[in-house]
Amino acid sequence: MPRQLGELEDAVMTRVWQWNRPVTVREVLEDLQQERSIAYTTVMTVMDNLHQKGWVRREVDGRAYRYTAVSTRAAYAAALMNEAWSQSDNRAAALVAFFGMMSPEEREALRDAVRMVQEPEPEREREAEHGSEESPRSEESQEGDAPGDSAGR
Repeated sequence: MPRQLGELEDAVMTRVWQWNRPVTVREVLEDLQQERSIAYTTVMTVMDNLHQKGWVRREVDGRAYRYTAVSTRAAYAAALMNEAWSQSDNRAAALVAFFGMMSPEEREALRDAVRMVQEPEPEREREAEHGSEESPRSEESQEGDAPGDSAGR
């Protein structure tokens, strides 16, 4: 089952997901240093921990590693939601309460997602490749569409 990322793990993974390319510790460090004072060894340790936990894979590039996300932010969020939902003794009530917390835009995004899941397979593949043209997606719903199922280690 997925464990929620810690604050620094999330800050690192946010960059890996946003950049959507292999990254080095140095690149992540330099970007993080725009927001906070942080040591190279701290970022290196976090990225090594993320590798050990299965969030990123790494390949040697000279004297450094290049890290790539194993799963997308969307898959990570979905795994967390599924884990939380599975803990409820009344799943229907949990969903109703969750939907009640959603903004109108989030409920519309949910309706779009349900329609996509209910469509025949070829239509779903076309939507995934080209995006929905029926309604624009918010920035939040577009953020971090990335890696797969092994994120929950």
